[in-house]
Amino acid sequence: MLKPLGDRIIVKAVSAEETTAGGIVLPDSAQEKPQKGEVIATGPGALLDSGKKAPMDVKVGDTVIYRKYSDTQVKIGGEEYIILRQEDVLAIMGEKKKTTSKKKK
Repeated sequence: MLKPLGDRIIVKAVSAEETTAGGIVLPDSAQEKPQKGEVIATGPGALLDSGKKAPMDVKVGDTVIYRKYSDTQVKIGGEEYIILRQEDVLAIMGEKKKTTSKKKK
């Protein structure tokens, strides 16, 4: 497995839609590169001038949206992974919280 260094993370891209809303199937060459993926591994954090490590904002299992063209793609054991810096992550997608509605009598 890959072990990222510094403030880098390893992401497995979520597959892009292969069919348009109108039902047209897109070939691989016409599909836009996905910008969303699941974090597989994180580095220990960037080294600060003080000698301490900056804590990572993302954790393994997070689904993130990252900048286009900011990644390095590698293929290991038939699987494709993306290595990028934490600063290239634009957002962490959270789960919708379940709300409990109470009826008043």
